[in-house]
Amino acid sequence: MVLELNLKNFDSTVKKGNSVIDFWAAWCSPCKYLSPIVEELSKEMKDIKFAKVDVDKQNELAQRFEVMSIPTLLFFKDGEQVERVTGAMSKDELQELIEQTF
Repeated sequence: MVLELNLKNFDSTVKKGNSVIDFWAAWCSPCKYLSPIVEELSKEMKDIKFAKVDVDKQNELAQRFEVMSIPTLLFFKDGEQVERVTGAMSKDELQELIEQTF
């Protein structure tokens, strides 16, 4: 399951454990390509929290993490950002990156 994050629940979501946060927008074609991949991996990699931030609705979070291009994926381990990647990728590429990071 992929959570929708906002200012109220972002910090509490990434505070503990491993999290992959997808910064996206509805009008972004590469985001539309990546979205089902993130959804699929969320069902397969149960020990990782997957969440999304709509940059149009949550502009403050996008600014806070200096997200200039989308899609941008931020990886958090116990509240600390440990990886950042921009652009769409295949399921295999993303899964490998997640496994290497965590």
